Amino acid sequence: MKLLNKKNKNYTQVFHVFTEEEWAKTSKNFNKNISNFFTGKKQEVFINAHEEGITYFIGLGKSTLQNFEIQQVAVKFSQTQKDKLHPVPTLVLADFMNEKQFEQFAKGLLIGTYNYPFEKSHPFWNSKFELHSENLSQKKLDTIIKRAEALSIGQITCQDWLNKPANLKRPDALSLYLKNLAKKYGLKYTIFNRKKCEELGLGAYLSVNQGSDYDAAFTILEYKTSVKNAKTFGLVGKCVVFDTGGISLKSHENMHYMKSDMGGATAVLGTLLYAAEMQLPVNIVAILPITDNAISEKAFLPSDVITAYNGKTIEILNTDAEGRMILADGLSYLTKNYKTDFLIDLATLTGSSVRMFGDTCGALFSNNEELKNNLIKTGDKTNQRLWNLPLWDIWKDDIQSDVADLKNISMKPIGDCIVAAKFLEQFIENHPKWAHLDIAGVAFGNVGYAKEKAATGFGVQLLTDFIENSL
Repeated sequence: MKLLNKKNKNYTQVFHVFTEEEWAKTSKNFNKNISNFFTGKKQEVFINAHEEGITYFIGLGKSTLQNFEIQQVAVKFSQTQKDKLHPVPTLVLADFMNEKQFEQFAKGLLIGTYNYPFEKSHPFWNSKFELHSENLSQKKLDTIIKRAEALSIGQITCQDWLNKPANLKRPDALSLYLKNLAKKYGLKYTIFNRKKCEELGLGAYLSVNQGSDYDAAFTILEYKTSVKNAKTFGLVGKCVVFDTGGISLKSHENMHYMKSDMGGATAVLGTLLYAAEMQLPVNIVAILPITDNAISEKAFLPSDVITAYNGKTIEILNTDAEGRMILADGLSYLTKNYKTDFLIDLATLTGSSVRMFGDTCGALFSNNEELKNNLIKTGDKTNQRLWNLPLWDIWKDDIQSDVADLKNISMKPIGDCIVAAKFLEQFIENHPKWAHLDIAGVAFGNVGYAKEKAATGFGVQLLTDFIENSL
């Protein structure tokens, strides 16, 4: 993709972008017939075909709209018009936009070209995409497109892997992809099979994996910068490629959606890709404990007592509370073997968070006030919102066990997302800046590109923006 700033070039495809206020000021410069059909309202599109090519008039709505709303408009435009758009040099005219607004529009144009389920025929993906702006220098335009491309690569990868059916993302297939990805981007790639996990004592993770026909794949990806004294971000993403619930079998209704139980991992993956594409001056250690939660004669059972990596014992009361088990070992392994400035885990963890927030936001838990506030602020900015919930010690009482240090669920029918966060807190080894994001309601849901529920890409823009603002 290439950005140009040339007034004298003829374009066969042009995007004219207007707020209602901008259109009111400039509509007199256009054919009166256009005004009969276009007013600049949000999501409004008017297509004007002419001898020289085709012009799209795109409405943003009121000028008071937030930056993420500009991205939303561009996403919907690409989604609804991508069959008509041509992979040709394209001029975008929106001189009233500032740099940040222009960037959001460019990001949305690219993200909206995502084709579901697995096609790669993105209209703009390999084309030259030429933008003109009198307000922005060529240097700024180049930066905008670099960031837009990096984000679209990360977010579309996130969506692709979450949307794949279970038989196309089994642990061995995902592991091979990650190995090749690490080679492409120069990431350090480490994977522990079942035998190695047993040697290391990753018992909580192995308890979930033991029922699987696929070998363990406890995976570590490391992105390193050459910048000295750079901050290090520790990320753990729940990576259950398919969740049957195990012996505590889920209802058959909507079980096909359980291919989405790796939403935390795909958000981490998208973030890693963005960092690598942008060559961010940070270090990232990402742990993806890859497994399915299967039913077999070897599957773990309710009443089992498991020893986690940090030596704590866990009584299993429900095998469908498997996400917190693999996250427990992921968190404790990361904190015991790496020094990080921030520790963040993401997981499609509990139905409790879905019942509480639906698809409006993720549930946030943190032991650090500054980290909590910055994540909330970033969520509001990117429209990948979070709402803080308490980590009071009284909730720990509900996971005390008679036969182990902890139980993996509470027997009370309340507050499971809080109980799960309190459980995970026991495995962060007193890390001073930890946050847990329960994204069960927001990682997979209603989207503009699919008839049924599908991946939203939640978490990628949240994490990338948070990391960049932490530099």
